[in-house]
Amino acid sequence: MAGPELAIAVDGLVKRFEDVAAVDGVSFSVRAGTCLGLLGPNGAGKTTTVEILEGLQQPTAGTVRVLGQTWDQQPERLKARIGICLQETRFYEKMTVRETVTLFRSFYPAGLSEEEAIHLVALEEKRDGRVGKLSGGQRQRLALAVALVGDPEVLFLDEPTTGLDPASRRGLWDVIEALKARGRTVVLTTHYMEEAQRLCEEVVIVDHGKVVAQGTPQALVAAHGGTQVIEFCSEPAPSLEACRALPGCSDVQARNGTVRLAVRGLPEALPALLRAVEGAQGRLLQLSTHVPTLDDVFLNLTGRSLRDEDS
Repeated sequence: MAGPELAIAVDGLVKRFEDVAAVDGVSFSVRAGTCLGLLGPNGAGKTTTVEILEGLQQPTAGTVRVLGQTWDQQPERLKARIGICLQETRFYEKMTVRETVTLFRSFYPAGLSEEEAIHLVALEEKRDGRVGKLSGGQRQRLALAVALVGDPEVLFLDEPTTGLDPASRRGLWDVIEALKARGRTVVLTTHYMEEAQRLCEEVVIVDHGKVVAQGTPQALVAAHGGTQVIEFCSEPAPSLEACRALPGCSDVQARNGTVRLAVRGLPEALPALLRAVEGAQGRLLQLSTHVPTLDDVFLNLTGRSLRDEDS
């Protein structure tokens, strides 16, 4: 049951399409005024989960409460309290930015003024420009303005920065941070781990329709990322068994000729790795180390990188 401090509560959510369970017992909650990142490989069930949260699909089993309500309780009133920004939104290109926002504002019983919504996404200079003349980043900011014009209490963002240049992406990050400062709740799907790490207080990782990990980005990195990551290429490379036997090694992944090791400490693991390469009569081609990130966690848990999913 969702309390007043919870914007979303999901309990035992199941969605089946004939014999396939796209979502299989997913449970999580989102505190009001925070950003939750829902991450997973393509086909993991995250899009289906979000569409159920948005009221676009009916669950096979389980319960979903948004702002304390289920979707069979006054759905029209609930729709007026949420906003949705898709990865790509098409608008009528001959309308201006102001006309487009005004049109969508007319769909809500209450909300922001057109000027407030345009100001939130920093499109004042383009308010009288036609949609067809906007850049990709400006179009995405317009889509966000349309999602915000009803002043939603919960905002769903489906990969909102995919395809944007770095400056436009960081501009949208600032908008999301400002929304959280106003007490709004955000549910974000993204293929950019730095985006999730920057914006999300909580992360849920799903794979094959199930939650495989959830927690703060810091807690997930501490629990699943190791304390250091070593990536190397050598010809030939030591066997994976030899890599797993290195001091403090907790995980080994081999992808496209690169071996990735999660280790507890570099002073013990790195010299042992060099000896293993020498013992395999290999030649070291590349070596790098870094502090683990959410992408390392994702790779450990799913065997794939979100960067691979994006490509």
